[in-house]
Amino acid sequence: MNQKAVYNLTYGLFVLTSSVDGRDSGCIINTAGQVTSEPNRISIAVNKGNFTHDLVKKSGRFNISILSEAASFDTFRHFGFQSGREVDKFAGYEECRRSENGLYYVTAGTNAYISASIEQSLDLGSHTLFIAGVEDMEVLSDVPSASYAYYQSSIKPKPEQPAAGGKTVWRCTVCGYVYEGEELPADFICPLCKHPASDFEKVAV
Repeated sequence: MNQKAVYNLTYGLFVLTSSVDGRDSGCIINTAGQVTSEPNRISIAVNKGNFTHDLVKKSGRFNISILSEAASFDTFRHFGFQSGREVDKFAGYEECRRSENGLYYVTAGTNAYISASIEQSLDLGSHTLFIAGVEDMEVLSDVPSASYAYYQSSIKPKPEQPAAGGKTVWRCTVCGYVYEGEELPADFICPLCKHPASDFEKVAV
């Protein structure tokens, strides 16, 4: 079985935001889509390790800001490479506004936002699948939406090549972080983007 087959599935990229008791946060997700039109419902799948997952589950509501090809890597770094448990991602962050539901949506490098309230949830192990009714949505620009493939080819900086020296290194395919060593621990977590060992590739130098 070739595990890389799943890389050929198409994904968008989104900033998921929510709030509980005045605590706002957001994270990057790549699984969101419309599931019914009458009534208008969308689904999102969120990793349970994300602080925003807990806010969505507790509050029962969220916004998704749809990232466009105008998005900068800084947006991905800001919402994807640090935890809302440790930092307030909206402290001093100006590229956002509050929608009618009181939650933030991101205005920089996005082309639309959708506000929704959860109707059902399903435990999927590492993730929770939320089915939600759409309450509001607005188009912000006509720039095409960024796919995960576009992020990899045109937004994410190209990783620096490790210096040659007969070493074996492992490179994170998400953010480019390099780990030196013949073997990568199975439970290794990238210190930058928090992705697991399965998202690393072996590079001989």
